[in-house]
Amino acid sequence: MALSDGSRGQSFVMPSFLYSTAGRSSGLEQFLFRSPRSPVPPASPSNGSTSPVAFLIQAPKEPSKKIEMYSPAFYTACTFGGILSCGLTHTAVTPLDLVKCNMQIDPAKYKNISSGFGVLLKEQGIKGFFKGWVPTLLGYSAQGACKFGFYEFFKKYYSDIAGPEYAVKYKTLIYLAGSASAEFIADVALCPFEAVKVRVQTQPGFARGLSDGLPKFVKSEGALGLYKGIVPLWGRQIPYTMMKFASFETIVELIYKKVIPTPKDQCSKPVQLTVSFAGGYIAGVFCAIVSHPADNLVSFLNNAKVMFFANRSQAVRKLGLWGLFTRGLPLRIVMIGTLTGAQWGIYDAFKVFVGLPTTGGITPAPAAAPELAQLSN
Repeated sequence: MALSDGSRGQSFVMPSFLYSTAGRSSGLEQFLFRSPRSPVPPASPSNGSTSPVAFLIQAPKEPSKKIEMYSPAFYTACTFGGILSCGLTHTAVTPLDLVKCNMQIDPAKYKNISSGFGVLLKEQGIKGFFKGWVPTLLGYSAQGACKFGFYEFFKKYYSDIAGPEYAVKYKTLIYLAGSASAEFIADVALCPFEAVKVRVQTQPGFARGLSDGLPKFVKSEGALGLYKGIVPLWGRQIPYTMMKFASFETIVELIYKKVIPTPKDQCSKPVQLTVSFAGGYIAGVFCAIVSHPADNLVSFLNNAKVMFFANRSQAVRKLGLWGLFTRGLPLRIVMIGTLTGAQWGIYDAFKVFVGLPTTGGITPAPAAAPELAQLSN
C-alpha cells in the first residue's frame, strides 16, 4: 500500500499488516488452531488418468497450521502470553512487593529496604517472604490475560476506526487509548485478589492466604469491600499501562532506528527479544514514577478499615503529599523496571514460540500477491 512504501525511512510507522487485505499468517506449533485456508490436496480424477494437478501437495516447508494476524487464534495466543507474562513475574517479585507494601503502611517499622527485609526475616522467617503469593499469581494472571489480549484487540479496533493515514499519524494516541481501555477491564479482574493480597501481607494474623483470607474479608466487609480500592487501582494501573505500552512501542522503534543498524526483520530472534527486554525495563522506570502515588493509596485503603465511599482526601492527608509521591518509590522503581522488562521479554518470547512477530519496531510491508503484482506491471 502507499503508506507502506519507504516505511524503512520513517521514524514511526504503524505495523503495515494492520491494513493488509491479504491474510498474513505465521507458523503455529502443533497445539494451536488449524487455519481454514490450509491447502487440501485435490482428489484424483475418477477416470484414473494421471493429471499433474492430482499430485499437487503442500510444500514440505510450508506450515500446515497457521496463526493469522488478528484472528481468534492470534488473540488467544496474546491472552495466554499475557497470563504467563504477568502471573509469573509478579509472583517472582512477591518478596519485594511484600516489603514495599509494608513500607507504605508502616514506615516507622519498615524504615528502608534492608531493614524491611530484616524485620520480615526475624518475625516470619523465609516463608514470610512469599506471603500472599497465591492471590498474586491468580490476580495478576487474570489481569495479564485482559491487559495484553484486549490491548491487541483495541489497538487494531481503534486503528481501523482512524483509517490508515490517521492511524500512522496518531499512532501514539492509539497506543494510549488501546492500553487504557484494556487496563480498565483488567483491573476489574485484578481488584478482588489485590484487596486480599494486601490485607494478608500487611495485617499479621489476618489470614494465611487466599483460601481463608477471601471468605474472612467478605464476611467482615461484604463483597463490595473487595472493590473498595478499584478507583485508586484504576488511578494506579491505567496511567501505568498507558505509559508501559506507549513508551515501550516508541522506545523499541527508536532502538531499531538509532541503536541497531540492522532492520528488525533482519535481526535474529535473540536480538529482538533483547530489545524487548531493554525497552520494557526503560518503560518500567517511567511507569513506576507515574503510578506511584496511586499505588500508595491502594495499599493504604486496602489495609485500613474504611468504608467503600470514604473520603480519600483523608488518606492523602495522613500520608502527606511528599510521602504520597516518594514513600517506597526507590524499591518500586527497581521492582517495576525489572518486572516490566521481564514481562515484555516473556510475552514476546511466547509470540516468537508460536510463530508471531515480536511487538514494536518497524515492520516491513508484506510482499504483494502475485496476481496484484501482474496487474501493476
